Amino acid sequence: MEDYSQGQDPRPFVYDTPPRESGWRSVEAEQWPSNNGPYYASASNDNYASTDRWIANAPSATWGPYDGGWNTSATHRSVIINCRADLEEMHWWNPQVRETYARPGRGILPPVLADRLHHAEHTLFSVAVTPPDLRPVFPPPPTPVQSQPPRPESPEQRRSTDSVSSSQGNQHPPSSASWTHPPTAEEVRTAIPHPNAYYCRKHNGWVLLVWKSSSVNPPLAHSFKGTLPDLGRRRLTNSCIGDSEQPFGPANVTHHFHTYERAVDARRLTHPFNASEWENEERSKLRHRKMTLRGDELTPAATVLEQVPDDIQMDVDPEDGEGDLLDLYVCCQCSFYVIASDVIPGVIPVKLLDDLVKNKVENPPPDKSGELAALITLEKILMIIENRVWRGETRQLPVSRKTFQTKLGWNATLSRIFESLGFEIRNLAGHVSDTSLSPPDIDPTTPAGRLARNKLLRAWVELSAWVADYSKRLAPALKAHSNPHRLWVKIDSAREEYQHAIGAHPEQIARGQLPTILCDLDKIDLALTHLGLTKTTYSPELVTFAYFAQARCDPALTIEYFTCFYTVCRMVATMTEEPSQALQSFIFDERERGRFTLDDFRDAPGVLGFGPHGTLGVDYDYDVPDEFVENAWREAIRRAWREGGDGQQLSNANDAFRRIAEVRGSEALWKKWQQAKDGGMTPDRAYSTLGVPAEIDDGMLITVFAMRVEDQPNQVDRMREAVSVIAEMRDSHRLRRFLETGSDPGEVVLATRQDWPRGLNQLGNTCYLNSLLQYFYTIKDLREAIAPLLHSSGKTLDDEKLTDDDLKRHRVGGRLVTRKEVLRSKKFVSELAELFWHLEHADIASVTPTMELAKLALVTSKDEDDDIEQTATDSSNDTDATLVEDAPPRAGAGTGSPVGSPGASSSSVLGKRSRDKEMGSRMSIDSITDKDNYVIISTSPDAGPSGLGGATEVEAKDTESPAQSGAKPPPLPPRKTSESVMMFGRQHDVSECMDNCVFQIETALLKFDGLDESEDGKSSVVKRLFYGTLRQRLIAPTLEGSRALSTHETENVFSILPVSVSDEGYDLYDGLSSYFHSTAQLDSNTVSMDITLVDLPPVLHIQLQRVQWDRETGQSWKSQAYVKFGETISMDRFLDSANPEKRMRSRTILSELSKCRDRIHLLTTGQYAPFVSALGNTYDILGGLQETINLPEVDDQLLSDLTTEQDYLKDELETLRANAASMKQELEDIWKGEQEAVYELTSVFIHRGSTPQWGHYFFYSRHLPENPDSWFKYNDSEVSVVSKEEVLADTTGSTANPYMLVFVRKGSDMINTVKRFDPMSLEDA
Repeated sequence: MEDYSQGQDPRPFVYDTPPRESGWRSVEAEQWPSNNGPYYASASNDNYASTDRWIANAPSATWGPYDGGWNTSATHRSVIINCRADLEEMHWWNPQVRETYARPGRGILPPVLADRLHHAEHTLFSVAVTPPDLRPVFPPPPTPVQSQPPRPESPEQRRSTDSVSSSQGNQHPPSSASWTHPPTAEEVRTAIPHPNAYYCRKHNGWVLLVWKSSSVNPPLAHSFKGTLPDLGRRRLTNSCIGDSEQPFGPANVTHHFHTYERAVDARRLTHPFNASEWENEERSKLRHRKMTLRGDELTPAATVLEQVPDDIQMDVDPEDGEGDLLDLYVCCQCSFYVIASDVIPGVIPVKLLDDLVKNKVENPPPDKSGELAALITLEKILMIIENRVWRGETRQLPVSRKTFQTKLGWNATLSRIFESLGFEIRNLAGHVSDTSLSPPDIDPTTPAGRLARNKLLRAWVELSAWVADYSKRLAPALKAHSNPHRLWVKIDSAREEYQHAIGAHPEQIARGQLPTILCDLDKIDLALTHLGLTKTTYSPELVTFAYFAQARCDPALTIEYFTCFYTVCRMVATMTEEPSQALQSFIFDERERGRFTLDDFRDAPGVLGFGPHGTLGVDYDYDVPDEFVENAWREAIRRAWREGGDGQQLSNANDAFRRIAEVRGSEALWKKWQQAKDGGMTPDRAYSTLGVPAEIDDGMLITVFAMRVEDQPNQVDRMREAVSVIAEMRDSHRLRRFLETGSDPGEVVLATRQDWPRGLNQLGNTCYLNSLLQYFYTIKDLREAIAPLLHSSGKTLDDEKLTDDDLKRHRVGGRLVTRKEVLRSKKFVSELAELFWHLEHADIASVTPTMELAKLALVTSKDEDDDIEQTATDSSNDTDATLVEDAPPRAGAGTGSPVGSPGASSSSVLGKRSRDKEMGSRMSIDSITDKDNYVIISTSPDAGPSGLGGATEVEAKDTESPAQSGAKPPPLPPRKTSESVMMFGRQHDVSECMDNCVFQIETALLKFDGLDESEDGKSSVVKRLFYGTLRQRLIAPTLEGSRALSTHETENVFSILPVSVSDEGYDLYDGLSSYFHSTAQLDSNTVSMDITLVDLPPVLHIQLQRVQWDRETGQSWKSQAYVKFGETISMDRFLDSANPEKRMRSRTILSELSKCRDRIHLLTTGQYAPFVSALGNTYDILGGLQETINLPEVDDQLLSDLTTEQDYLKDELETLRANAASMKQELEDIWKGEQEAVYELTSVFIHRGSTPQWGHYFFYSRHLPENPDSWFKYNDSEVSVVSKEEVLADTTGSTANPYMLVFVRKGSDMINTVKRFDPMSLEDA
């Protein structure tokens, strides 16, 4: 690791030329006056720390108008900013470098700080208060030492006394116990919360502001855990603003402040700040209870506290050792800092004051304006306070008397105001019906009296300041006020004072330089805010300083700050008539230093081939390993070399790689880029190193290389690097192989991509088997369960001894399995594991399954054991995979019927139900020949065998089935070897082949060691993946003609859900609904059959039953109807736990929808349909005949009736279709919010062919989990990438239709489509 601490210069970092100097303006700091004079709450004092100098009104740096450059006497640019380090700025992305410099983070400039110290639209006032010259109403009680007689009151003082005293009844002098001395000058001075407190009328509260330059840090709170900017560095500069001499060069352009919330302990200030006693008391109450603050229920205390934000607790328990916690703003470039509090609420809640003024303004007395009425009311409140505090008035105020009502009025708002001042509302002595205000006890010798006294003094100062501001603002409207109350408080705006101090005054930072056209753009506002600046204070020099300051103090976000800086500069350049040349030059300089924007970074992965349209086919994210990114970069460089051009593509690739390396913070990738930049091998250098022309062919290049190495053996590494670069540029496999082996291989056969899935070669009629095996390979759990049986030898399987008790311990598909079936299944799984291994490791594009695997997959154990005389109708004819229930083993034969056999009693793993005997052919594959990727099959049940190499082509044709002719079918010829059985014996479709394979997988994985004896539980991987449970309810009349109903319920297992496909215009939900709710005829009664799902498997198979049976013709046919399905399906509506009310509503709608669709089907499908067209054709034919042949039956009335009937049917069809669409939408809306059982589409099996008797299978598999929007098409040995649009396409008019759909529960990690061996994993190991 390099020593990054070296090279940091504490002096300012200046671009080329020294800065221009700024003028200073000095203002003397004010001191607190003596007790006899006015007391100003000003921060401009010297007594914060005895060793430091106040700069309350700091000298200001004056900027002149911008003239296009910041140093008009120089020819190049400069910006004044210190503490920058070039090493850190060039390695902003390196966490180790950033840790070395320990920068403070994002900052703000003075204008932003000015807005943060207090609301920009609120004015802060410095408050000066003079003790009132008011005499007590009664002289103090006599004391042993007679005091001087009181001076006579002036007429003004008497008016002040008499105006309210007259309403207080008979006057009685107070006793010596109740009489209190007026406040001292010190009490009046300390009525202001703090010497550095400023009053805000909008909040009726105070803000504490302290600023100074100091060589020591402010008094930090013990709870503060942050780190301030380096003090040693800050001490080098007294202040960033001004033109005074600094120890290490010129000052900065301005301050750069950093925010530290709740960092300073107010009790540790030179003038400690402590919250008032009444504030602490109310806060203490709030800590112990929660209050509902609303409307008239607001208590005065609660109303005061509602002004304090919830996230700011200014007080801390005394035992914690901390006082109120104040915010700190520190300039990282100098010794200046600012301390600020949040609003310290006043005694009277501002809401009450606002409500009072609003009420008086809106409801003035007849002889006064609203503004004057409000002012007089506030003055009367001030007078009442002064009478109590200075005049010693203790009598009750009769608020219900006419005099009080006339002068002040009385309502709930006034009541709360006086309550907040400490007055109590009680009945007037001797007058039960009269309400009065009882003044608080303000005896300073008691805690309660002292608290009330201080509270009244604070409220008096605040209310006086409020009235003073009100009188100034509304002076024109208050001219009629003939007798204003004398105020003893003076206020002055402090805005310029603290703006000057922090460097935010308009004389220091000019306003309004941003072009008007840009002022309303949110984009530029956001960019300037991110840089710590405001729109009103923009200038080219300041925005440049802000950018460099942010990048210096928060280097990790350098690119964000450059993006903001670039955004501002670009918008100024493109949207104004006179763009700043200096800004454009700075952008150019920063680009030269490697800066880039966020948009540049977003484009970088695409340059290297990432993204949905990139050559890599994967999206970029931070989880992509560095090695992969490096390889992508090198591949992009090779593409640039091969495509040539002007070198821009190569430059873009290098820039993109560097940007990714820096944003990732990868030192390893950055060094790779640096090495290539400083002297990496390029094609031109490669040809020059070998001394050959670029036109040389590979063979001659190898010869020259051998000669050069022989002549200069010490240069062999560099020459090999040159050949490697040329090989990559040419994409020469010959040169690559030469470098690997050391000999010229001549022409090289290209290998398939390592990360590409492998195909499966056909053995004959095995296209559906290939699709199934590829599908099995994508299921991660199944693949991992089979993998351990890879090296199971035949001898090991033969030697395994199984007793009868072992065999009785397990059932597969509802029946016991034989010893032979166990042995056969383990051989199958061993072969399957070997195939999976080749699919993972093979270098060739496609793999060939073994004949043994194909035989075991395609031929059931029952097929092998059938007798020669067994007829074709005994074979496994079932193709309709559907729901079954586990059944006991078949009586008779000792080896029960395996999966797919007709006698299995619906006991297969994926299940069959017996089909009508007359249903003949199914969608299967018989005697074959490969003809244009199709398989042509005979429909005869006794199709003759032929060899694999010389398969006889048999045309598909209609033949009379034995069931139709009544004749017995001829016996099958003797069965040949097992290979013949496999190739030309009993045929299966995908679902039947799946049955046989899954049966053998489950059997092979049975455990006979006693550790797994669960039969019904989902202990095996097969049951866990594919099995679910459903509940079937049959509802039928108890007796014929009876209304009483009986319900029979059974629970069955299932692994395939069937959907009958016959008509167009249906989607997958329609097909499933027809299955889950249907009717049937049972003993001449209509039986309702409802099916619900009790338990769903992780992998859900849905078979689209396209084989239909035409009872009229006695022939099977394939339905080509399009069934709409999407990427997801929600099974919630079919769950047993579904909402019963929604289920009943759905059932009602489905019943009506079925009737509507049946009617549409009747009118549009059938021998004579569609009837609308038939009526039109009839009209045309009869009308034409009528012109040539006289047909008495055909008259005008008949032709008119045909037209009328045709129009009627058209209207009926339109109405039916509209109703069907409406009901379908209503049905979907019912279940719209149900998302408990959502499944995602992962595989689609396709059958291509016009009849069930011949065709070809392939399947689509979603690229999970890497690229879910991409799909692979597995077509035997060919594997290609297709879009999801192809998979979900409308297949209307096509003979290639989905035959089976596979869904996986959303969020499960079941599918891993591409599982390929990575040679790099061995190197890592």
